[in-house]
Amino acid sequence: MGPRTYRLLVERFGSPGQIFGASTGTLATLGLAEETLEWLKKPDWKKVENDLRWLEIEGNHCLDSQTLAYPQILGEIADPPPLIFVRGDVSALSCRQIAVVGSRNPSPVGVKIAKDFSRALTETGFAVTSGLALGIDASAHLGALENGGITVAVAGTGLDQVYPRSHQELANAIVAQGGALVSEFPTLTPPQAGNFPRRNRIISGLSLGVLVVEAALRSGSLITARLALEQGREVFAVPGSINNPLARGCNALIKQGAKLVETVDDILDEFAFSSTPAQPKVIRQPPSDDLDSKCHSLLKYIAYAPTSVDTLVAATGNTPEAIASWLLLLELQGYIVPADGGYIRSR
Repeated sequence: MGPRTYRLLVERFGSPGQIFGASTGTLATLGLAEETLEWLKKPDWKKVENDLRWLEIEGNHCLDSQTLAYPQILGEIADPPPLIFVRGDVSALSCRQIAVVGSRNPSPVGVKIAKDFSRALTETGFAVTSGLALGIDASAHLGALENGGITVAVAGTGLDQVYPRSHQELANAIVAQGGALVSEFPTLTPPQAGNFPRRNRIISGLSLGVLVVEAALRSGSLITARLALEQGREVFAVPGSINNPLARGCNALIKQGAKLVETVDDILDEFAFSSTPAQPKVIRQPPSDDLDSKCHSLLKYIAYAPTSVDTLVAATGNTPEAIASWLLLLELQGYIVPADGGYIRSR
């Protein structure tokens, strides 16, 4: 059964225990499906026992939506999960949070922006929430961790496993640094396509707002943004080049009313917080004085979208060898990052 049916039953009977004690005839009057009625009379006790064994491990928790430990902000959404499984510090769920989400296949610039914003958000006292997925999600968690901040990862599987498996070390680091892993799914729940859009409502539900860094027009990040709007949360988007397919989702959100953001100040302006935040590194700055003047001259030809070496040769009249050496210096200085088709300016 889903969260809404669960809430209906608890309101009708008073507690989960009373539900299991009700007769089949009484339950049938509520319009429950035959499959649900059969399950309520014959639960899968082996799975229950597996959950209980998992809860015996130090640092593992299960929060009932009726208890004080359950995050209040999540309980305010239309369909809060009846139970959430937590690995790590339960108090992390009650921190003020901003969700940072985006593409699973981001550009190098998108990765940098996600990390920079996450670092800056933790400096202002926010925890960073995301979905532990590849790409922008992982970059957001890493940015928070690198700054010594708290981050919350909402999983689409049971917490007895980590998906993707390559993020096992990242998951451990989140817990070790005072953050938490969260899931509404019991142990033994494998990664299934339908579970990930469902977990997105928890990502937005735990947060005061959702920042979308890079997203195609059809992406799970836009589902999270839509859910955030339905839940009364703020939606922020980082704009991008009209030629970048990963920017089209963000640009579409901005057209629909999401707030365009360039610095963390743009996020803080929406909330009554008096923090004096450090600026994220995505602010565009002129090259330093000690940067070679020819590199300085070359930088103005490099866009915030992939720029090829051939384009730079044609624009400047310099040889490919000279261009290559200046590009290397600019990359070492942190002004550009390599990308498919050339280089992208990063500040």
